[in-house]
Amino acid sequence: METCDVLIIGSGLAAATLALSLPERLRILMITKKAITDSSSQMAQGGIASVQAPNDDFDAHVRDTLEAGAGLCDAARVRHVVENGPAALDWLIRQGVPFDREGSGYHLTREGGHSHRRILHVADATGNSVQTTLHARLRAAPNIEIRTQHLAIDLITGRKLGLDEATVHGAYVLNIEADQVETIAAGHTVLATGGAGKAFLYTSNPDTATGDGIAMAWRAGCRVANLEFIQFHPTCLYHPQAKSFLITEAMRGEGALLRLPDGTRFMPEHDVRAELAPRDIVARAIDFEMKKRGLDCVYLDITHKPARFIIEHFPNIYARCKELGIDITQSWLPVAPATHYTCGGVMVDTAGRTDVANLYAIGETSNTGLHGANRLASNSLLECLVYGRSAARDIAESPAAPDRPLPDWDESRVTDADEQVVITHNWHELRRFMWDYVGIIRTNKRLERASHRIRLLREEIDEFYSNFRVTNDLIELRNLVQTAELIVRCAQMRRESRGLHASRDYPDLLPTAENTILVPD
Repeated sequence: METCDVLIIGSGLAAATLALSLPERLRILMITKKAITDSSSQMAQGGIASVQAPNDDFDAHVRDTLEAGAGLCDAARVRHVVENGPAALDWLIRQGVPFDREGSGYHLTREGGHSHRRILHVADATGNSVQTTLHARLRAAPNIEIRTQHLAIDLITGRKLGLDEATVHGAYVLNIEADQVETIAAGHTVLATGGAGKAFLYTSNPDTATGDGIAMAWRAGCRVANLEFIQFHPTCLYHPQAKSFLITEAMRGEGALLRLPDGTRFMPEHDVRAELAPRDIVARAIDFEMKKRGLDCVYLDITHKPARFIIEHFPNIYARCKELGIDITQSWLPVAPATHYTCGGVMVDTAGRTDVANLYAIGETSNTGLHGANRLASNSLLECLVYGRSAARDIAESPAAPDRPLPDWDESRVTDADEQVVITHNWHELRRFMWDYVGIIRTNKRLERASHRIRLLREEIDEFYSNFRVTNDLIELRNLVQTAELIVRCAQMRRESRGLHASRDYPDLLPTAENTILVPD
């Protein structure tokens, strides 16, 4: 057993912000299951929403967020994030992030659902720039240790130790390279593991997005909420070699138009805001047109803009598409929706505290009340910054978990797996039926089919987990199936269509917006 003051599970923007905001007197251990760069934060293109322009104000940003959230946002939490946004951005700028400038200020772009230009960005690779800057700071910090190729298996709770206390004391972690389970005790443990996009067949998320934090928190006794609200990004590049390459919403913010193969625009028929409507509306419109006409994709057209403007504003998208034989200054981009963001998650307060003492959840893993039934574009990185900083303040002021002797991981009654094909098969089966049955449009019958298949998979995976040594694939699949079950349960509980949850059986909006909350047994 080894000890640290703060164990951070994850390496995205929320994790990095937290680590760099904690006092240097604390020993911080950050673990990530692949490289430090493998996170959704790293892949973020658009930018970070924050009130900066003279004609913008907090009330407008709050109003836009509440409207996108379809009545389900927590208004107080929204204002908390929005009003703390400028200070969080100032902190990030002081770390050295080179946001694009315009004149004496910063260049601000606009995205769907925003009434003003308020998106700070670094061309079309904001996440990469932010993370590269913060990772350099992390590596230079004497009190922060980063371990890659380390995958958390489960949290160590008081109940697992036979104690009558709802406290987390650390975690069991698989050292993937050494193929060895390590026991790590921590005064405070933070889940910053991202979302669960890999539960679906098509996703813009990295391969690491397997719902680990949500599943571990649930098993530790934490409530989860609103997991039915899975955001499908409207425009992922449709190309066999693209592997879910995202086309930023900022491109539509700068005038790109959605077209059918014959060139007809269709968004004005679906919403008065057309291409600048919130993501749920645009994704459903594309899905509707594709299914109605039997299309594999629709097209995003920015060719009416000057070539120099396109290359300056979207250099990474231009370069990647050029590699694939598409010149976006002259040709339309084939696009289709893909799973992008998990709006629900582990329930937390304004400091990121969960239901279990000394356990925090920040970033996409959490449900803060900010996003409601649909996340407003570029609010996610803002949430990471604000909650990373507020969690750091709370941890610095809160007592650590009491010292407890933690038992080593017990492998005495298990053997090496004889057939890894079981894991591979179950992984593909889960992602396929989640896409088919729990996708953009849902029905009671589809959800019941998904629930039935999840029960069968759970039985197989639980048996496998009980009898064989853990591997990274088994751990991820176990977490993914658990999170998928929670997503389906939340979807079955919602008897209306609201935000990202669209049901053919319940097409109307209920008069009162209620959160979908699941409580562990």
